[in-house]
Amino acid sequence: MMSLGAKVCQDSVKDLAAWRAGWHHCHAMRILVIDDDSELCQLVADYLGPMGFKVEAENLGIDGAERATSEVWQAIILDVMLPDVDGFEVLRRIRLKSKVPVVMLTGRGDEMDRVVGLELGADDYLPKTFSSRELLARLRAVMRRAGWVAESAPEVPVQEIVVGPLRINPAAHTAVMGDEALSLTPAEFGLLLSLAKARGRVKTREQLIEEVADREWDVFDRAIDMHISMLRRKLGDDPKEPRFIKTVRGYGYQLIAPGR
Repeated sequence: MMSLGAKVCQDSVKDLAAWRAGWHHCHAMRILVIDDDSELCQLVADYLGPMGFKVEAENLGIDGAERATSEVWQAIILDVMLPDVDGFEVLRRIRLKSKVPVVMLTGRGDEMDRVVGLELGADDYLPKTFSSRELLARLRAVMRRAGWVAESAPEVPVQEIVVGPLRINPAAHTAVMGDEALSLTPAEFGLLLSLAKARGRVKTREQLIEEVADREWDVFDRAIDMHISMLRRKLGDDPKEPRFIKTVRGYGYQLIAPGR
């Protein structure tokens, strides 16, 4: 996976308008980055700033813990490896006084680091090779769970969606092809439902990630294509002559009715 810097350069221009549209209600959300890598802190600020976030940074753990607990923040991005104290100690100090969402970063990718961090109260974990889109999606997820981010509009309950022989029940989280129930993973069902609710409109990968992404599901970046491939297989769909899921090259995916 690309580094943050590479992904920012690639993503920021073409995705900025789309992401900003979904984040207008997050104006001036304050994010504190506690990391001794000044370049990474600046990259995070440059990427999130135009989307309504005010990003500030501390390069030392002690100073970061003090600011994290003495000011109001919507989320903290915390590195495990710091020059004075480690990120776990910073997290302990934060959790003594605050329930602010904390996303931890590690350059080592050590499973034990993730376990310790989550047990101490971290809300999510990212390796330092994260992409900018993944950072944004996970930040939004932890802030939504904490109640900082409201949904843009309350959704009206969707009745069963029928696409040819395919029937999708959003409330029951079930999909049936003819008389046969489909065994779908949560990510696969989420993708299918997102495409079905679009009613023939093309959905970009970014839109699908935004609607389906959750801490439990690995649907970031190119992994979205893998989930679509598995979904197609369960639908009995041929990507070369699709009956249900059509690839719109360079853009995304579209759910079509058989025969169209």
